[in-house]
Amino acid sequence: MIKELAPAFAVVDLRLDDGDGLQVVEHIRQRRDDCRVVMLTGYGNIATAVAAVKAGAIDYLSKPADADDVEKALLAKPGERPDPPENPMSADRVRWEHIQRVYELCDHNVSETARRLGMHRRTLQRILAKRAPR
Repeated sequence: MIKELAPAFAVVDLRLDDGDGLQVVEHIRQRRDDCRVVMLTGYGNIATAVAAVKAGAIDYLSKPADADDVEKALLAKPGERPDPPENPMSADRVRWEHIQRVYELCDHNVSETARRLGMHRRTLQRILAKRAPR
């Protein structure tokens, strides 16, 4: 689709069923250098934020992102930074999202996830058994 009609604005998810959102951003920017791309993710961290900006995204927002925040990011003038989000994720929610991401990447293997996160397996099991914080 990008080859046929490169958009002026795009909102791209970092994780896609059939690929990587970073590659989509790169392809869009190759076809249309002035395209304003906002990257969305449920697994926000500094490394992926830096990668998104290097790929050409103008902003990086964690889900659930408010529509107003996405609009502000897309319509901000070049060099101008939009106001911070009204309702950012809590630190507990960010931690929970990170644990869930690593758990998913480890194919739901609790022992491997605990090892990679540097925590005790039982502690991880208790965290996974709880509901997501707000």
